[in-house]
Amino acid sequence: MKWISRSALNGELFTGTWLSMGSPLSAEVVGITGFDWALIDLEHGSGDLKDLYYQLMALEPSSTSAIVRVPAIDPVIFKGVLDLGPAGLMVPHVSDVAAASRLVDYARIPPLGLRGAATSTRASGYGSAYREYLSECNENLMLIAQIESIDGMENADAIAKVDGIDVLFVGPTDLSIALGVSHELEDPVFRRAIVDIAKAASENGKTAGALVRNPQEVPEYLAMGYTFLSVGSDRGMIYKGMQETMNMFRSLRVQVRR
Repeated sequence: MKWISRSALNGELFTGTWLSMGSPLSAEVVGITGFDWALIDLEHGSGDLKDLYYQLMALEPSSTSAIVRVPAIDPVIFKGVLDLGPAGLMVPHVSDVAAASRLVDYARIPPLGLRGAATSTRASGYGSAYREYLSECNENLMLIAQIESIDGMENADAIAKVDGIDVLFVGPTDLSIALGVSHELEDPVFRRAIVDIAKAASENGKTAGALVRNPQEVPEYLAMGYTFLSVGSDRGMIYKGMQETMNMFRSLRVQVRR
């Protein structure tokens, strides 16, 4: 198993990006590029469990760690995803201690949790590393709770205290919508919210993470205590690159017509 080094949670900048297309090709490109982690999105992404398998395989030769965002706190979903062997889980809309505790219980194998185990899964090397996986997974699987609601923001300190939660991760779009404000850092209400979430993580020995809307904001997030940072997605970067190329061609057409 390619676990995420715990040094990634000790204040180092740990950089990632989103995989939303369900494509092993874009996953392979991300791995070649050298991101620390890639988030395979099963909540808003286009892929399913079968696509996840191929994306994990595409990332395997690289140093990029695979994290999967599940759509809900559901033991059946957790088992299916974790049996394929990602290094971590991101869970959306964690709003209180009860949700955070369920998250941990469903991700950990007994006696620390409720997750069922099987000997012949991809995570355990199809049986070749079953005992090794059992001995390592509870301690090494990274668990990321997304803070995306007013309840989640107000309970951030209590959520961070839950044993097993490694990262409090801000979902800026949903959080800003819940607050009724812009997700721009210039908005004082939004900025105060993300500062408070980073403080809750830090005071409980946890890491603060965020999906940053553009690269120019990364230094500001770092200054606020966020080190587990992601910028962009495969489909967003493809669209932006195609758009920039097409805009170049449009400007050349204008010049030709002159």
